[in-house]
Amino acid sequence: MRLSPVSQYMLMFISVLALSGETKAQTAPVVFYPFGSVAGDTVNIAVEDENSTRIDLWRPFVFFGRTYNKTYVNNNGHLTFNQPSSEFYVKYFPNGTEDVIAPLWRDVDVSRNGMISYQQYSNGSVLTQATQDINQYFPYLSFTATWVLVATWDRVEDFYYSGTEISFQVVLISGGDLSFILMNYGDCAATQFAVQAGYDTINSTDYVVIPGSINGNVIPNLKNTSNVNVPGRWAFRVDSGQENIIGVQMRVTSFSDLTENRNIETVLEKLQQELVKSGLPSSVKLKFRRIQKTRP
Repeated sequence: MRLSPVSQYMLMFISVLALSGETKAQTAPVVFYPFGSVAGDTVNIAVEDENSTRIDLWRPFVFFGRTYNKTYVNNNGHLTFNQPSSEFYVKYFPNGTEDVIAPLWRDVDVSRNGMISYQQYSNGSVLTQATQDINQYFPYLSFTATWVLVATWDRVEDFYYSGTEISFQVVLISGGDLSFILMNYGDCAATQFAVQAGYDTINSTDYVVIPGSINGNVIPNLKNTSNVNVPGRWAFRVDSGQENIIGVQMRVTSFSDLTENRNIETVLEKLQQELVKSGLPSSVKLKFRRIQKTRP
């Protein structure tokens, strides 16, 4: 069928509109576990603040001595266990009211952009990846993952504000009585609103705030930070209050600079003060270890 000049023009105009509306495929950050439609994720329905999805866990998850069979993936960047949460005002840790895992607590609105999705695994390549990761970060455990939950906030934005895209992910990993969490970060736009990354427990007997995560202007740097030497990833053991180690390196002119006149104690005290300012608990304990390189 031949088209009139007007019809041809209209068809061309529609084609141009279609092309202009195309979006480029997004590349997932290297540290992210599989997510989205490719991974077969379940996607949360976008309802601002009220979006909390209950997940019945295929395996029990032990969180600092308490065993949970369900969790809630909440819209605003955190997981709770006993009840869903629509709380968008950040409750800074230590708060002590409940067990909560917050890869990035922030006032998120997915009704306009991005998505929140999750997936559980009890076999396959994701368990293999989790096993390898945990044995790399905690090599003294000989760990085997039996269950993994991956929850991802992909290119979501602040409520009412465009141009504030953030991508982050939390991975819960279990193997028997051992439990771990990974917090993975991609691009995170700065924000003028309250934010926080870490976890808290009932009565705050154990809690962590990732350094720099409570400053909305600094969180774009989360993708460059780590406690396991993998940029954009933080790993924690969370089953029974075992200490998590955050390494700090410093270089001195001479080892005697530290060993003489009690300089070690002074340096450690000042370093502790700086870490506490960055959000770590005041109970953090620092130890000094000398590493000496020798040339062959």
